[in-house]
Amino acid sequence: MNSGIAYALSAFVIWGLFPIYFKTLHQIPALEMLAHRMAWSLAFILIVLLVRHHWSWLRPALRDRRLVARFAASAVLLSANWGIYIWAVNAGHIVEASLGYFINPLINVVFGYAFLRERMRPLQWCAVALAALGVAWLTWQNGTPPWISLALAVTFGGYGLLRKTAQLGALEGLTLETVLLFPVALVYLSAIGLAGASHFGHASLGVQLLLAAAGPVTAVPLLMFAAAARRIPLSMLGLIQYVTPTLQLLTGVLIYGEPFGAVRAVGYGAIWVALVLYSFEGLRGTLAAARAARLARTAG
Repeated sequence: MNSGIAYALSAFVIWGLFPIYFKTLHQIPALEMLAHRMAWSLAFILIVLLVRHHWSWLRPALRDRRLVARFAASAVLLSANWGIYIWAVNAGHIVEASLGYFINPLINVVFGYAFLRERMRPLQWCAVALAALGVAWLTWQNGTPPWISLALAVTFGGYGLLRKTAQLGALEGLTLETVLLFPVALVYLSAIGLAGASHFGHASLGVQLLLAAAGPVTAVPLLMFAAAARRIPLSMLGLIQYVTPTLQLLTGVLIYGEPFGAVRAVGYGAIWVALVLYSFEGLRGTLAAARAARLARTAG
């Protein structure tokens, strides 16, 4: 349990500090940064597979057309999520991006109800309705929906939905996704390189090393998250995950001086109350299941 909590906290803290990493690379356009993230992620993952001698699953996976099609779809959603987030951070929208990951758990609930026929309990309905009111308030006050937040929440929610019903584990799934994304990244990086528009070749050694670090920066927290999920209850994992958007929000406001006035506070406040209701309902369900299991063992 203790190691699981440590893995989870480490993963979510790394994700929470992503704005600082991407801000450091602000001179690299978002699309080029995304392509490098795809390419270097595959390079790092292949090293991990080589060290672990974990290759046997790859050839059968690539021969399964339905599996490849599913992971091609998840790869598109993942790359869209990465691209939007990178652009948002460097365009000065860290606070709005953080809102996307506050909303994401509630999007997961809605997707589970809509696509997996999971039942939603009354308190979960209240949480979703309250979050919708918060988004509606922000839309009314700003004149436009918080599309960055919604796009991040929907793409990551859709990605989670596809991965939840997939047949591969975290490392294998990420490997297959990056294998599918790599040709696109390679074509793009080659094209801008031949056109003399690549920023990588003209960047300092420090920036080049930071771009290459996108591989471990992407893969390591995902592997930590997978390790945590095997060791601690999902309800606890769900609570710890709020470390990520909280750190992102604080980074945007305290380090990069993004505005967070009364209007945003009301909208975010409604969403935070919704998350409290959602988390309370999840903990209550977990405790009830644990009590039922104990009673069943005692009766047995």
